[in-house]
Amino acid sequence: MKLTTPAAEDYLKTIYAHTEWQPQPITPSALAARLGVAPSSVTEMVKKLAAGGLIEHVPYGPLTLTPAGFLRATAVVRRHRLIETWLVREMGYHWHEVHDEAEILEHSISDRLLAAIEDRLGHPSADPHGDPIPAADGTLIRPDAVLLADAAVGHVGEVVRISDRDPAILRDLAADLVGPGTRLTVLEPGAVRLPDGDIRRLSTAAARSIWLTA
Repeated sequence: MKLTTPAAEDYLKTIYAHTEWQPQPITPSALAARLGVAPSSVTEMVKKLAAGGLIEHVPYGPLTLTPAGFLRATAVVRRHRLIETWLVREMGYHWHEVHDEAEILEHSISDRLLAAIEDRLGHPSADPHGDPIPAADGTLIRPDAVLLADAAVGHVGEVVRISDRDPAILRDLAADLVGPGTRLTVLEPGAVRLPDGDIRRLSTAAARSIWLTA
C-alpha cells in the first residue's frame, strides 16, 4: 500500500489536527473514534505509517508525527483549508458548509490548481473557520486565543476560530449568528452576549468548539 492514499492522508491529517490547539497526542482508540473506523483498521494503518517513517508509536501509547509525517500532514491540511476558503469566497458557500466538500476535493486537486487558487485568493493566512493555513514548508501563525469554555466571566473577545469537527455544531452556531469575527461577551459558562445585546446559550460542546481573542 502506498502511503499517499486518501486513507493514509486522512490518518496523518487527523493526528496533526488533534494537537493543533491542545498539547496531548492522540491515542489509537481516539483516532478510531475520530475517523469512524474499527480499532483493527487503525492498528493496521499505524503499522504502515510507522514503517514508512511518518509516525512514531509504541504499543498502547499515543501517536506522534515524525518530521516527515508532519510535512505530509500539513500539506493535506493546507489543501483542505485553501479549498474551504475558495469555496466560500469564490463559489458562494457559507463557512459552515464547506468542510465535507473540502474533505472530498483535498485528495484530488493538483498542485498546479492549488497554487492558482492560492494566488486567486491572495495567499490567505486562515480558512473560513479561523484555522491558520500552513505555508508550503508547514509553518503557520496561530492566533493568541482562549477557548470559550475556559474564558473568564466578563471576557470580551472576537471569535477567531471555530472547530469544524462537528457539522451540527457549525449549523447551530450559524443559526445563532455566532461565527468567525463575531464579538462575544462571556456572561456565565455557556452564555454569551452578541454585539446587538442578544444573549445566546451554548451547549458545552459548542463552548469547547469556539476560540476567542485572548
